[in-house]
Amino acid sequence: MSASRRLQKRAHELIPGGCHTYAKGDDQYPQVAPPFIARGFGSHVWDIDGNEYIEYGMGNRAVGLGHAFGPVVEAAQSEMSRGCNFTRPASIEVECAETFLDLIEGAEMVKFCKSGSEATSAAVKLARAHTGRDLIAICGDHPFFSSDDWFIGTTVMNAGVPEQIKALTVTFKYNDLQSVRALFDKHPGRIAAVILEAARVDEPAPGFLHELRELCHADGTLFILDEMVTGFRWAVGGAQQAYGVVPDLSTFGKALGNGFSVSALAGRSEFMRLGGLGHFDRPRVFLLSTTHGAETHALAAAIATMRTYKNEPVIEHLIRQGERLRQQGSALVRGHGLENYVEFLGKPTCLLFATRDREGRPSQAMRTLFLQETIRRGVLMPSLVVSYSHSDEDIERTLEAIDAALAVYAKALDGGVDRFLIGPPSQPVMRSHNAAPAG
Repeated sequence: MSASRRLQKRAHELIPGGCHTYAKGDDQYPQVAPPFIARGFGSHVWDIDGNEYIEYGMGNRAVGLGHAFGPVVEAAQSEMSRGCNFTRPASIEVECAETFLDLIEGAEMVKFCKSGSEATSAAVKLARAHTGRDLIAICGDHPFFSSDDWFIGTTVMNAGVPEQIKALTVTFKYNDLQSVRALFDKHPGRIAAVILEAARVDEPAPGFLHELRELCHADGTLFILDEMVTGFRWAVGGAQQAYGVVPDLSTFGKALGNGFSVSALAGRSEFMRLGGLGHFDRPRVFLLSTTHGAETHALAAAIATMRTYKNEPVIEHLIRQGERLRQQGSALVRGHGLENYVEFLGKPTCLLFATRDREGRPSQAMRTLFLQETIRRGVLMPSLVVSYSHSDEDIERTLEAIDAALAVYAKALDGGVDRFLIGPPSQPVMRSHNAAPAG
């Protein structure tokens, strides 16, 4: 990795953290991980030194169909050749909105933007404008909603966020309606919106989402679903379709454009209209206004992506391949006697893994070792999130890499992880300080 190491040093001189997404940072991976990816095709990527890997996670879940997926790339290239940004709207904006709203049945209007943070922050602003209230209630069990202050202020990595802003966000527990009722009782008439993911690792308890929506509406609070992860993975119409619940507002991104930069805020027109021109009874809301929010090639990519999900068995493929990894991977774990230490979690379409030390505690060092040993065998798997391009051969090769990595894992539990780990362990993204260098 000689070329990678030279570029890695230069990147940290020019870019804070060496990259533009914390989850892609050097502190998230073992030392043997490829520092830079040169190209990708389907479910495989190549680093700048020419090493090939089967990739999971797929751009932090943004690439649901596979890298350089033909119909998406062709649609974007075709649209790009006619220009991508004009002084008036392009007709493709209407086409993309129609395509999106045809899939997300409970939504009546949509506004496109570039990032998930933009979409969720716009939803929060809209809820505050509609209700005239200031507090936002977030699910404290879900790890990320936005890079903006209203959310980051609730994390340990909250430097730079004023105390007054931190105080405007309160938290509740997933699958715990009483924790929501307690917030409404503590802050009567002040909560503008409740925002959560419909599901993550745990499934919603029977009736939880529907009763939560009823609680919100009884209090005059908007019910917002963040579908950045669940959208186009739980079902073609998102988790709201999978669980049969219609939110007031919902936000999409990641897989919406198969890696192209596009996200969306959608919802009922009585709320969304406040960001438009057709109302005269309420103040105007500066909802979303981004120079690059409706770049034509990104919307073309989104249309091609949505049509693929609608017309091809994408979700079924994700379920099948993810379930194979879960079942056969779990069998390998049992075969090594590691069922108390390694576990595969979540939906088969969005599979994660947990790593624990000898005492059964979550362990970054053991996670780093597991990643290290799979990377050394040609598999890059910060998660086991599959794409439409992951083949049966990919799954077999991945299981072989997991099997070999588990053998090393078992030895590390007995002999100490430091004996097997090359370099320092990875770190949580959300931490108040960087770890000081060893020595």
